Amino acid sequence: MAKRTQLLKGIIDACILKIISREVIYGYELSQRLQQYGLDNISEGTIYPVLLRLQKNDLIYSEYRKSDLGPKRKYYFITSKGEEELEQMVHEWQQIHEPIQNILKGDGVNE
Repeated sequence: MAKRTQLLKGIIDACILKIISREVIYGYELSQRLQQYGLDNISEGTIYPVLLRLQKNDLIYSEYRKSDLGPKRKYYFITSKGEEELEQMVHEWQQIHEPIQNILKGDGVNE
């Protein structure tokens, strides 16, 4: 699992930004959403430092909101800069995804 985590480090920012761009979400809920997509080995201990870094880089912002179930929760929102960065990340992913997929499948080059 550690190897999978290493592979995800380069793409986790884009995954988190994409989820935040779709819905206002708090940290634990974000963790649950990643699990729903099959990324169940990404712990909250991994997610929160990413959120802090994204916030420091002005890609997201947060605000505390009331919760019916207890204390206030910190909700995350994407900024316009974050939307631009996400678009660039998606473009870069598309540029490398297909060639890597071809290599791993053995497609694309006559040997």
